[in-house]
Amino acid sequence: MTELAPQPLDHATALPARFYTDPGIRAVERHAIFDRGWQLLAHECQLRNAGDHVVADFAGLPVLAVRGADGEIRAMHNVCRHRAGPIAQCDGLAARSLRCRYHGWTYGLDGVLKSAPEMSTAPDFNVADVRLPQLRVRLWQGLVFACSGDDPMPFDELVAGIDARIGGDRGLADYVHHQRVGYDLACNWKVYIDNYLEGYHVPHVHPALNRMLDYRSYVTETAPWHSLQWSPLESSDGLYGSGDALYYWLWPNTTLNILPGRLQTNRVVPRGVDRCRVEFDFYYPPDDSSAARARREADLGFSDEVQHEDLGICEDVQRGLASGSYLPGRLNPLRENALHHFQELLRNAYRQAGVAE
Repeated sequence: MTELAPQPLDHATALPARFYTDPGIRAVERHAIFDRGWQLLAHECQLRNAGDHVVADFAGLPVLAVRGADGEIRAMHNVCRHRAGPIAQCDGLAARSLRCRYHGWTYGLDGVLKSAPEMSTAPDFNVADVRLPQLRVRLWQGLVFACSGDDPMPFDELVAGIDARIGGDRGLADYVHHQRVGYDLACNWKVYIDNYLEGYHVPHVHPALNRMLDYRSYVTETAPWHSLQWSPLESSDGLYGSGDALYYWLWPNTTLNILPGRLQTNRVVPRGVDRCRVEFDFYYPPDDSSAARARREADLGFSDEVQHEDLGICEDVQRGLASGSYLPGRLNPLRENALHHFQELLRNAYRQAGVAE
């Protein structure tokens, strides 16, 4: 069997190390995976009013999303058409226009150039002819997704079936943004996703989380373009209380971690073959009582503890993959079916891109 041939779960092995260590793979993934995939930008609560904007990194493409004066949310390249300076360097509120900090070229909220200092003497230059390239945008469950490529996968296929599970009192649209926390990891982005997609490591890496989840009842379900891990949850009333912990992964690099009274979104951003950044946004119901504030602080502290545990093991795994020692090991059919699902999607993308065996 070749390394990119489809593998049945019961006899599957992990993806070979070169797909985590070869610098040439990054360009393939940008074209074959990220440009066709839908990536998370923000929650609509972060873009309530005209001029509110957020910035993101789409696997190397700087992206800007902004609420226009007409109420429309647009996503566009965050790259000035003059000399590639940044239009916006951070999230912001109520901007009247978008001004590149390099030379002051200024764009409207629709991405059309409005002014370019001292360019009036340039022959045949018309500011209205210059426009920031636009991305396709979809709003779902209050979350704003965008696709940077010309041939996007159907968005409805990405989220098919999720609404039925998280609708009603689990609907996400009414949550309020509280905080963003980012972590820079010395590992390939796929190492982090692999780790996220299996609970097999939880008893060994996350002692406090393991006490909270019912590992024996831990269930993993896969759909064509996403997967769900869920478990009954038992925690103190000062944290989450009881209910279900739902961990959704959406192709290629978005996760939604839904616990009672909390939505945590996560995007995994490639920064190099052996580097990535993991950005968490925390959302809660609009409640500013002292009890709610205490639960939020407890949630942030607990999440940080778990992430540092994951950070350490992911960086260790990257070193192992780069060591020259590793040969693909057998996957656990019971506990690693979502990881297998992700790696089968990767294998298919690599085959479609013509990656050599």
